[in-house]
Amino acid sequence: MIFQGYRREDGTAGTRNLVLVIPSVGCSQGAAQAIARGLKGAVYLPNILGCGQIGEDRAIVKRTLAGFGINPNVFSVLVVGNGCEENTAPALQKEIARSGKRVEALVIQEEGGTRRTVLKGRQIVKEMLGQSARIVREPIPLKELVVGTECGGSDFTSGLASNPAVGIASDMLIAEGATVILSETPELIGAEHLVAQRARTAETGRKILNAVAWWENRALSSGQDIRKSNPAPGNISGGITTLEEKSLGCIYKGGTGCIEEFLPYASRPSQKGLVYMDTPAHDIEQLTGMMAAGSQVAVFTTGRGTPCGSPIGPVIKVTANRDTYRMMRDNIDMDVSRILRGSETVRSAGERILREIIAVASGKMTKAESLGQRDFAIFTMHVNI
Repeated sequence: MIFQGYRREDGTAGTRNLVLVIPSVGCSQGAAQAIARGLKGAVYLPNILGCGQIGEDRAIVKRTLAGFGINPNVFSVLVVGNGCEENTAPALQKEIARSGKRVEALVIQEEGGTRRTVLKGRQIVKEMLGQSARIVREPIPLKELVVGTECGGSDFTSGLASNPAVGIASDMLIAEGATVILSETPELIGAEHLVAQRARTAETGRKILNAVAWWENRALSSGQDIRKSNPAPGNISGGITTLEEKSLGCIYKGGTGCIEEFLPYASRPSQKGLVYMDTPAHDIEQLTGMMAAGSQVAVFTTGRGTPCGSPIGPVIKVTANRDTYRMMRDNIDMDVSRILRGSETVRSAGERILREIIAVASGKMTKAESLGQRDFAIFTMHVNI
C-alpha cells in the first residue's frame, strides 16, 4: 500500500511540505510569529522555553525543537534566537542541518532588533517557500509512515469503540511495515502490567513499569494520588467509572502487536512496528512529543470532543459518540458511532480509519488544519529557574 508524499534529502517522506520558523527561546517567539504571519505554507512554533531549564529539561527542549525541524513534514527551517539564551539558534541550526535540509538562523541581538530580524526573516522564508513549491508528491510505501495515536476528552465510547477501531488500523499499518506510537504513561495506571507483558524484551517491559512508577511518585511528591484523582471530572461525566476502565480503553489504540521499543519523550524510534513513548497525559504535550519523534500524521480519539491540532502534522479526530460528532462537526473528522449501534463492526471502522490515514497522508486536510489549530507545548520534568 502507498500514500502520496514528499521525499526528503535524508530518505524520509513527509505528508506535508512546510517551512517552519522555530524560536529557540520564548524571547524570540514574537519575531518568529511575525516572520511566518500571512505566508502560506509557513508555520511557527509558539515555543516559550529555551532558557531557564536545567539538566534533562534542557536536553528535552532542544531535542523537541530539533525533532520538529527534522520531521519529514518540514521542507526547510528558519531558527530565530535572541542571543543570550541557553538553547542558542546556531546550536539548534546545526542539529537540524544533519537531516540535509536547508536551515538558516537569525539572532535578534546581532541583527539589530526585532524589526530588522523580521524583515530579513521574511525574505528568507519567502525564498524557502519558492523552493518548496518545486517539490511534488510521489508514491511512498506505507511502511514509511510513523503514526502517533492519542486519546483525550474520553468517555465510555472511547474504550468500547473508537480506541479498538484505531487499534485495528494500527495492526494494519504495522502489517505494512509502518511504525505506530502508543503513549500517555499516566493513562496506563491500572493496566501497566498488561502493556509490559506485550514488550518484545524484558528490558522494555521493565522500562514501561518504571515509567509508570515515576509518574505516580512525581504526583505523590506534590500531594496528589493519581489512582485516587483519576478519572478526570470530564471522564466521569462521560460515563467512565474507574481508572482501570479508562486505562484499559486507552491501550486498545495500540492494537495487538508486540511493543518493540521504549522511547523517552520526543525521541525518534529506531524500530518498526508498535513502539511506546513515555509522555504525560496532557494532550498537547504528548502530541508534541510524537511529532518531535517524526510522526507525519496522528490519530486522536475523543468521546467528548477536542479541537487540538499540531503546527506541522495533520491530526485526525475520531469519535464514537454520535452526539459529539453532531455538536462538533467542525472539529471531528470521523464518526464511528455505528459500532455501538450494531450497524458497523470494529474491523470495518478500523479499515475506514486506515483509508482516512492514507487520504490525509496524501494531502486531504483535517478539520484541525482547516481551523488553523496549531497547538504546541513541551513537557518538562522540573521547575524552571
